[in-house]
Amino acid sequence: MTTASDLRFFASADGDLAYRDTGAGDPVVLLHSGFTDHRVFDDQIPALAREYRVIAPDVRGHGASANATRPFRWADDLAALLRHLDAGPAVLVGVSMGGAIATDTVVEYPELVRAVVACGASTSEFEYTDPWVRQVLADQERALGAGDVEGWLTAFLRFVPGPHRTLDDVDPDVLRRVREMALGTLSKHTPDEENHHVPLTDTWSRVPKIDVPVLTVNGALDAPDLVAEAERLARTVPDGRSATVDGVGHYPNMERPEVFREIVTGFLRGL
Repeated sequence: MTTASDLRFFASADGDLAYRDTGAGDPVVLLHSGFTDHRVFDDQIPALAREYRVIAPDVRGHGASANATRPFRWADDLAALLRHLDAGPAVLVGVSMGGAIATDTVVEYPELVRAVVACGASTSEFEYTDPWVRQVLADQERALGAGDVEGWLTAFLRFVPGPHRTLDDVDPDVLRRVREMALGTLSKHTPDEENHHVPLTDTWSRVPKIDVPVLTVNGALDAPDLVAEAERLARTVPDGRSATVDGVGHYPNMERPEVFREIVTGFLRGL
């Protein structure tokens, strides 16, 4: 588990960005999901650090990283960090939002990326079509608008089991960890705060030009549109492949960490 002393800070052009940097070897960057932080990968960091240099940042506005005060893009922040650490080209491994950041970064900064693993994600240009997902998002928005933090957390946690299970089907410790991270990130923001994130555009026309290996990993019980978009990414790039983790939803790295680690390390060793 991460302690405060494990974190380092990069002085970006808009505040300090937190990250872990451990191990030695070829760089592997772990990119967390939305509203969480680098601790999503607590089960992977020590194992991967036995063979690789593992860099696990807190995305701007998440965890211990500064909030944005001006327009920013995820890919630009990551590129600046990689250059600061002299860590490119790196393998980018991302879950959910982190997977989208990984794909966006290889599109914008191909020279900094050696390979991509996107879990439950494609590019950041994604529109939710699944009725279950749209309902969960609506419940989150309604709770947030009413200042109901507990209601927002309850809705947010529904992404962990996915549409085919209930919270009772998930290890309580996984739910506790996700809840703790989400509450920490949510507490950094206010409902009326301006969103400074600048979306990347025209990504799918550039995806076929990605010339590094891409692996998509999906929980078999995740929302269908998330699975479909990840598989679309694997089909569209020249060197793409996909893997499925049975019995889990949106966080296979947390619910079945050994299986997720085997998939990722098998991919890394084949590069």
